[in-house]
Amino acid sequence: MEVRMGYKSILTVVTDPASASAAVSAAASLALGCDAHLDILALGVDQAQIGYSYIGAGAVLTEYSLEEAEAEAKAAAAAAEAALKGCDPALRWSMDTAVAEMGGLTAVVGNAASFVDVVVQARPYGQGQTYRAEAAVEAALFEGRSAVLIVPAGVAGDAAMLASLAAPKRVLLAWNQSSEALAAAKAALPLLKRAELVDVTVVDPPARGPERSDPGGLLCQYLVRHGIRAQVSVLAKTAPKVSEILARHAREEGCDLMVMGAYGHSRLREAVLGGATRAVLESAEIPVLMAH
Repeated sequence: MEVRMGYKSILTVVTDPASASAAVSAAASLALGCDAHLDILALGVDQAQIGYSYIGAGAVLTEYSLEEAEAEAKAAAAAAEAALKGCDPALRWSMDTAVAEMGGLTAVVGNAASFVDVVVQARPYGQGQTYRAEAAVEAALFEGRSAVLIVPAGVAGDAAMLASLAAPKRVLLAWNQSSEALAAAKAALPLLKRAELVDVTVVDPPARGPERSDPGGLLCQYLVRHGIRAQVSVLAKTAPKVSEILARHAREEGCDLMVMGAYGHSRLREAVLGGATRAVLESAEIPVLMAH
């Protein structure tokens, strides 16, 4: 009997033509595997921030900035359409092209993300990426309250990775007893049910707490009751960063998807001090599904 996935509405936001291929290809593959509808938002950003201007100059600058943003949106839409060429004709998709003021990007993306099951974005950190990529991911997480699937830059040319998006074989589920990690686990259920094995990975569990005698046990029980084959791996913190331990374990176990909570601290604190979310995304070799 065919298994129907739980995701029915998928969104990807294109703010840069250079990253359109990765995000759109991955989103299309996931949508096809889930029998879902793909929404694409091609977004240009009006960066005019006029603190003061000489008489008559402000209108000229504003008009020029708006024209530039409209051109960006059209270029993003063209790149998204190019990424869809050769795609399975069974794919159901639609695209909106819009312009947002720099300060309004969060609201535009957040509103679009509020009415989908998952948002698919290219990795927001790395060479060539701009603040817009990170802003789109954070808007989807915090304003849209949506799960976000982050894919590596080279996913468009990796047939095996594209195929595994809707049907991963082995999943690393990073567990630290936080509400963010639990939200990510629940958001990932449609994918976890397709996996051959879900590895609930706990790094250096606390000596005190509700799970001190059985780290990850309750989550594993929850997953098993959903018909998911799951196991618990308790790892010592043998590297300075938890992200390094998770990445190494994912490689050793042959995982093709990581699931984790996002931004356990405030975004400002994460930005200033760094955090597991950013560290994982900066070096992610496999797709990462996050929720807050």
